[in-house]
Amino acid sequence: MANDEQWIKTTCPRDCYDGCGIIVHKRNGEIFKVKANRDHPSTRGPLCAKCAVSYNGVWLDENARLLYPLKRSGNKGGGEFERISWDEAFAEIAQRFADINHLYGADRIYQTHYTGTCSVIAGEFPKRFFDHIGATEVNPDTVCNAAGHVALNYVFGDSVAGFDPRTARDSECILVWGANPAHCGPHVHKHWLREHGAKVIVIDPVRTDTAATADLHLQVRPGADAALAFAMLHVMKREALVDENYIKDHVQGYEEVLSSSKCCTPEWGEAVTGVAAALIEQAARWYARGPSLLWLGQGLQRQPRGGNVFRACAMLPALTGNIGKPGAGFYYLNDTIGIGGRGGGAPAYEKPRFNDGPAAVSQMDIPGLLQDPAAIRSYVVWNCNPLASNPNQALMRQGLAREELFTVVIDCFMTDTADFADIVLPAASFLEFDDVCASYFHLTIGAQVQCRKPMGESLSNQEIFRRLARVMELQEPTLYEYDRSIIERTLRASGVRETWQELTEQGWAHVADEPLILWAEGRFATPSGKIEIASERAEADGLPRLPQATVDAESADGKLRLISPAAEWLMNSSFGNDYRVIRKLGPATVTCHPETASGLGIGDGDRVRLSNESGELALTVCVSDMITPGALLVYKSRWPKMGKSRANVNVLCVARKADMGESTSVHATEVTVSRID
Repeated sequence: MANDEQWIKTTCPRDCYDGCGIIVHKRNGEIFKVKANRDHPSTRGPLCAKCAVSYNGVWLDENARLLYPLKRSGNKGGGEFERISWDEAFAEIAQRFADINHLYGADRIYQTHYTGTCSVIAGEFPKRFFDHIGATEVNPDTVCNAAGHVALNYVFGDSVAGFDPRTARDSECILVWGANPAHCGPHVHKHWLREHGAKVIVIDPVRTDTAATADLHLQVRPGADAALAFAMLHVMKREALVDENYIKDHVQGYEEVLSSSKCCTPEWGEAVTGVAAALIEQAARWYARGPSLLWLGQGLQRQPRGGNVFRACAMLPALTGNIGKPGAGFYYLNDTIGIGGRGGGAPAYEKPRFNDGPAAVSQMDIPGLLQDPAAIRSYVVWNCNPLASNPNQALMRQGLAREELFTVVIDCFMTDTADFADIVLPAASFLEFDDVCASYFHLTIGAQVQCRKPMGESLSNQEIFRRLARVMELQEPTLYEYDRSIIERTLRASGVRETWQELTEQGWAHVADEPLILWAEGRFATPSGKIEIASERAEADGLPRLPQATVDAESADGKLRLISPAAEWLMNSSFGNDYRVIRKLGPATVTCHPETASGLGIGDGDRVRLSNESGELALTVCVSDMITPGALLVYKSRWPKMGKSRANVNVLCVARKADMGESTSVHATEVTVSRID
């Protein structure tokens, strides 16, 4: 019998800059292989290694996937469950929600989510349900990038309308500050970053794979980024590289900040940042002469003054006129649907808000709130694995072990967090339902196409909440909107001309045929309509009116500063349960500079214990000058239960907030190091 072959174009929905195209090869009705769509403008070759392994590994493995609703039958955290029906699961959840609402109020139901999938419907639709019942949202961005959003909104009035990557064809310089696309956007790193011939500058305390291939790497001390921005501004002013005409028409606060930068010479910058004065001068010249692009990485603002750092870095495009023209601009994240449909930031699609509801709370507050029975009575987890990704891991585990806490986890896999659930609901994977994916770097819309039936009895996120709403007899019509309706509205909002059928055949579409030049009109959504280096709104919020040339104090009392960026083989905690990925990761390590190792009396391959008030973690030492002296590097996102220690680096991360947005300052964790004999 001849094989029945089929190839389906779809899109990767992972939390990644690439937004790659995928082709699913089916043979006799079953998925044979998941591979790259080599014609996709982002991918242009094979899938990244982690997706190629996992999408053909655990994502297709019925023994790894959650297939049926489960109810806890043993102690919390023990992973003991019994299979139940969907009717039983929904009935239990509906009754427990009703009881909590009656006795305590619906705001005691907390829902936490993030970017386990970045597709539009599966990533957004469940919010309708929780908004409607009046549950409390745990602000997802506070574990990742909220400080940067707040800061850029002070300056530009928007944080999700960056440059169109296609405009790099007109760029002379690309400055990547605090991002490592080699790990977080491998195809961006492989293709886009180098193909246009622009000079590439990377500023990062780690000599990442991105930094290693750059024309210039400024290995700044952790916590000294704002000072480095001021030192670069000093050079730009001294050498008449600022754009006085652009400043006059479009910038507020230049004279005020100029006085602050007068003492910030490159020699001063070298003393406080660890970057040689000559490198500071070279970077300032390359960038200022332009046209230049500035990429502000999410890791950059995960520090105590992360918002101030962003405001300081945002001075550079504003004061050199590197914005609003071909080859120029800044980037943090792109709301591709909003940019394509409205020329500026906008919601992914119109998500009704049913009532004002309780204020969202920070992820930094959750470890403590979980200890308080009066604060949280139910904890619903979808699209994330907080026991792997949240700070204060030991405290999180302790809170989730509360017997009276009703925890529901929706996932494709039995995560660390799911082990503590009362009810576990199996989620369908991206290969099992239609959706739309909008890249947050490339301005492309991708069709996520159903390639197979959901495994077992799994359901998509949106279908789970439609059915739960019916069981709870909720009357709001938008709780039941079908996927195809949302898809069609999303495509209309994005500005793409393609129908859903055309999009599935092509796989993707740009929201505009030619590169968009954002901010070309020189109007900004700030009170003054200008770029606000000096911000009255920031001042009213209790923050400095101007960005400050700050440097974090060096760690004292024998402590060292620990940073925990993204690993090459993981995408946040995605793929952390694939055994081939685990083998590729190898043993968990802590990297330190040779000077640091010498001072600690440790060497390559030694076992050490990192500890602080939050917890402790045993790791193997890797000695390398890829990290600055006085700092430590441990990659994030391993699944705790997949290792002998039953913990990852977040057991050390204290939930301290940055200066803006109640956001994480995870890259300022301090630890002591002791040798394990």
